[in-house]
Amino acid sequence: MFGTHRPVIASSAPLVPLPRRPLDPAGASGQVRRWYENELEWPTVPGDPLRLVVGVRYDVLDVPAEAGHAALRRSAPGSPVALHGDRMLLLVAAGSAEELPGLLEWLDWGSLPLGLVAIGAGGLMEAPSPPVPDTERAAPPARGSNAAVTPEAAVPPAPSGLVGSQGAAVWLRPPEPGCEVETSLPTLSALGGCEDAPDLVRLVNTVATQCHRVRLRRACAQPPALRAQGR
Repeated sequence: MFGTHRPVIASSAPLVPLPRRPLDPAGASGQVRRWYENELEWPTVPGDPLRLVVGVRYDVLDVPAEAGHAALRRSAPGSPVALHGDRMLLLVAAGSAEELPGLLEWLDWGSLPLGLVAIGAGGLMEAPSPPVPDTERAAPPARGSNAAVTPEAAVPPAPSGLVGSQGAAVWLRPPEPGCEVETSLPTLSALGGCEDAPDLVRLVNTVATQCHRVRLRRACAQPPALRAQGR
């Protein structure tokens, strides 16, 4: 009947939360490691921060960022380049680090302190965070715009649209999964080849020239007393 109320039976069983999916112990760092090892097939070493093994697939030229930007025109468009603080990391062919001292001597740069460091076999490089899509940077120019797209404009002066904390390494030109990185890296074997080949000699000479210019500019900006001490 309408006036009849059914009794409410309270359950004495305790409320137990549903089981949660176990968290990934590696977290985001594990995803980054898998990206390098599985997608790029680049070896890494255990530990945090994640570091890449240099000298297997590539070597690294570690240069002042101010000088490195001017050298980007001498590297192939697909050659990976990273930024770490005020330093730029240019990936070059494996074995290039051993050739660098003799190459600098041959180019008459061997006696000058350029701030250029080569990392080769047995060395490590902090792994830049994988890039994420940047729709603003990838968007085409507005219709009617007279802005021309140049090779220099294709390389951002500072990292944008990249995952990473301040001070961490980030990609300016990220590697492409599924592509052999070796074919895009500057190498000595390109000397005497076609003009568009990624030539290590041209790259090193450009970097050394820019490093020297940066050094002279900073020396001229110092007070006379400090300039005399640096002689």
